[in-house]
Amino acid sequence: MEKINWLAEVEKRKEKIINETQDFLRIASVLDESTANIEAPFGMGVAQALAHLLQKGEQYDFFVKNVDGYAGIIEHGSGKESVGILCHLDVVPPGGGWTSPPFSADIRDGRIYARGAIDNKGPTMAAFFALLIVKELNLSLHKRVRMILGTDEESNWRCVEHYFKHEEMPTIGFAPDADFPIIHAEKGITDVSFLWETKIDDEGSPLVLSTFEAGERFNMVPELARATIKGESRLLANLEKNFQAYLLEQGHTGEANLKADQLVLSYDGVSAHGSTPENGVNAGVYLALFLAKETYQQAANDYLKFVVANCDFDGKGLHLAVSDEVSGPLTLNAGLFQFHETGERKVGLNIRYPVTASGEDCINRLKEVAKNQKAVLTIHDHMKPNYVEEDHPLIQTLQQVYKRQMNEEPKLLAIGGGTYARALKTGVAFGPMFPGRVDVAHKKDEYIEIDDLLKMTAIYAEAIYELAKTDS
Repeated sequence: MEKINWLAEVEKRKEKIINETQDFLRIASVLDESTANIEAPFGMGVAQALAHLLQKGEQYDFFVKNVDGYAGIIEHGSGKESVGILCHLDVVPPGGGWTSPPFSADIRDGRIYARGAIDNKGPTMAAFFALLIVKELNLSLHKRVRMILGTDEESNWRCVEHYFKHEEMPTIGFAPDADFPIIHAEKGITDVSFLWETKIDDEGSPLVLSTFEAGERFNMVPELARATIKGESRLLANLEKNFQAYLLEQGHTGEANLKADQLVLSYDGVSAHGSTPENGVNAGVYLALFLAKETYQQAANDYLKFVVANCDFDGKGLHLAVSDEVSGPLTLNAGLFQFHETGERKVGLNIRYPVTASGEDCINRLKEVAKNQKAVLTIHDHMKPNYVEEDHPLIQTLQQVYKRQMNEEPKLLAIGGGTYARALKTGVAFGPMFPGRVDVAHKKDEYIEIDDLLKMTAIYAEAIYELAKTDS
């Protein structure tokens, strides 16, 4: 068979790829519970995007299926086994501050600007046209290639949960929703919380911690923390003075507001993703470290002691510090803090453990800590690690494709985040971000470089062919 110039095949379809990607990006496929119904479980915008792409599949004579509005299937080829390509059509809310409307898909300086351009509707169109190129070249396949179109990736993954209850698990596959070259390891992720009920203390402590709050989500480093302390004005004035000195010592900013017998402290941190807590400044932890220098009612003392001892980002305080050569060390993000003198006390943690570590051991250790602390432990969710060893045929094939197309060695990557690839029994994240590109996903003025869109289409086309052309 004559060698295929995949990029040349993409260039033949360049205008069509750009135009149809723009059309797809103009659909505001944001989760909208207010317009949700049985046929559109995540709202009308998401349903419109799903219907749009399935209609395109029908237009080009693919097999298509709408899986109850939760997911879609676009499939080509024949055979007992299948290659899965997991994409998602939903996008995060656009927010403000855009140069052009977020769903206008304007082209400026060789880029298409739109919410979802790089995450994940642009790469989804790249995968779609890659599959179309393989089909139009009439290449012989011995496996079915199935695009699985998710609709709830940015929220709770209800789409893939529903899909795999009703549809088959592909033999192998990839998700075009992260970075090139290949992400073959994704850490295990669990969100947990420790909860105590607070009883009113009548011990007459000179200082009373009334409230302490920080954070909104498990997987984000809190960028703001607030505490309210009650007590004698003299003691509060001294505490305010010490707080200002503490801010200066740490090189951070914050505010103190003293009124009569109440002092309100606020601490400014730096937000970061929960997978890299070391890149942020945890306002909750820093404020707790300061507050713990004083003595309050017993419930507050116990709470602050727990935070100071156990909320380090490497998990050492909880005796969870483990690491492996593949994916590096466990990370811990203390993302939620809630304390009220007459209500509950809560600490919420986002823990990401190495791919070769035991999630069960990690959770058992947390249960032991909760028992010792007389706390209620809640496991909010737990996603097991995703790991495909470097000698697996899937990895070998994708490495060869990437090297041929890019003329560079494909480095295997490990991340603390989670992609659709972990929904597969054997799957990896493969693109779409090329090395050196700025990550603009979820940010204002999100875009995709048109050259990158075309380049990834060529890579995905060759990858689809190489993975599906023979049995492995």
